[in-house]
Amino acid sequence: MSITIRVGQERDVAAALDLVKELADYEKAPNEVIVTVNEMTEWGFGAKKIFDFFVLEKAGRIIGIALYYFKYSTWKGKCVFLEDIIITESERGNGYGKLLFEKVLEISKKENVKRLEWQVLNWNETAINFYKKNNAIFDNEWINCKINF
Repeated sequence: MSITIRVGQERDVAAALDLVKELADYEKAPNEVIVTVNEMTEWGFGAKKIFDFFVLEKAGRIIGIALYYFKYSTWKGKCVFLEDIIITESERGNGYGKLLFEKVLEISKKENVKRLEWQVLNWNETAINFYKKNNAIFDNEWINCKINF
């Protein structure tokens, strides 16, 4: 089967959002996704664009995405935050997540960032083991904080 990884385009937003919803189901939070196709389109392609993404296609069908954005560390400088790598459930375990991760690594190096960051749920053993294979540093010092509006 033919696999293609490319930069996400506006026409891909609905498929990307479907994968986000699938991930929310997997992470036991199906009602947490409130973003719409219009909002993702605005923030991904509008005048105030804030994220980029790659899509992974198999036989012309989008089966995975990697969504990331640039951030700034007062200590390190320009960084990349990998928000999500999502592979549709039926295609997990085939190495596609690794391919998307490598694309984000590639863009991070190309952009000369100082750090690539992401989060992983503490119960997601598959993802944790994958990141360990990629020499990830797991930080037990910082606590995630957020305020929902």
